[in-house]
Parts: sequence; structure tokens; C-alpha cells
Amino acid sequence: MHTINVKTKTRFDIVDITKEVQKCIDEEKVNSGIAVIFVPHTTAAIGINENADPDVVFDMKNAFNKLVPQYDNYEHGEGNSQAHVLSSLVSPSLTVIIENSKIVLGTWQNIYFFEFDGARNRKVYIQVLSK
Repeated sequence: MHTINVKTKTRFDIVDITKEVQKCIDEEKVNSGIAVIFVPHTTAAIGINENADPDVVFDMKNAFNKLVPQYDNYEHGEGNSQAHVLSSLVSPSLTVIIENSKIVLGTWQNIYFFEFDGARNRKVYIQVLSK
């Protein structure tokens, strides 16, 4: 198992970790298989989205904030209920296919770490499995 350390800069941050995931695959020397990517935090998540236009990240943040407002009638006492809800909506884990020693992604896709309760130092675990 590999660990990627992610340092987020803001309360709501979206960080491209594609290169770091690929490094883990390179170290395992796997030609064909899968990589399971897991975020062990209840206020963060992992996902795949467009990598070409930075406005997509801006638009995602706006849409998420409209869908789940930061402040509402939440009962959770820590003040980070929005982060818990958003992490559940996105997902704590992701599985990607490996072929020819590379992550299989669409032309405009990359892997992103979603921080909903930062800024923080976070961990992402990667398990690479060979076919």
C-alpha cells in the first residue's frame, strides 16, 4: 500500500493527484490491473473530472456550495456539517483501471482530491493490484 500526502490550502480545495497516483503504479511495475484509491477522512473525498479547463473546478465549487450550503440548520456541533455531507456525495474511494502500466482515463480526465474542511494535511491510500 502507498500513501500520498496532500496539503490543502483552503476550506474547500480540489487538488489534482493524478501524477502521484501514477507514481505509485510505476513503483509497483504493474502492466495490467487496478488501483484502489481511498481517502481515510470523513470530510474529504476522491473523484475524477475534467483536467483541461480550470473553470470546471471553480464551477464545481459553486455548484457544491449551492447544493449544500456551508451554514444551514445543522445539528453537528463542530461546524463542518457541509464537509461531511459533501464527502458522502462525492465518495471516499475510487477504482481505476491500469493498462500498459498507465492509468486508464478519458482524454480530459484526471483524479482529484476534494477537501471540504481545510486547510489541512491529508492522506490518500493507494492499493495497486496486478491482473
